[in-house]
Amino acid sequence: MPVKGLGDYDTTNIFARILRQEIPSRRVFENEHAIAFHDIAPQAPVHILVIPRGPYISLADFTAKATDAEIAGFFRAVATVARDLHLEAPGYRILSNMGEHAGQEVPHLHVHLFGGRVMGPMLASSEESR
Repeated sequence: MPVKGLGDYDTTNIFARILRQEIPSRRVFENEHAIAFHDIAPQAPVHILVIPRGPYISLADFTAKATDAEIAGFFRAVATVARDLHLEAPGYRILSNMGEHAGQEVPHLHVHLFGGRVMGPMLASSEESR
């Protein structure tokens, strides 16, 4: 079910529970600002989720409330994971859904990192999306 991407942070969301290690994850990276782990329903040969450690619902929430160090540390984490997984040369895609129209399902900022194959067009054509 899509979420608004704004409002009060839900401490029971799945990513908050992963951060607290109440739910296991296959982590590939962590630092003081972010963790990265394999998606449980991968959409590409490489499908990693990168989430900030702080309680941020979306990119809008994150950029409004996070410190400069948190913002830089999070985006550096995304780039480090891509580099560590040897995705730079062939290329990769990052995606973050924000709110209902984008289909955001978990009310915690997260970036999908896709790689390992040609991704194709970024969005479905207008014919396909009707």
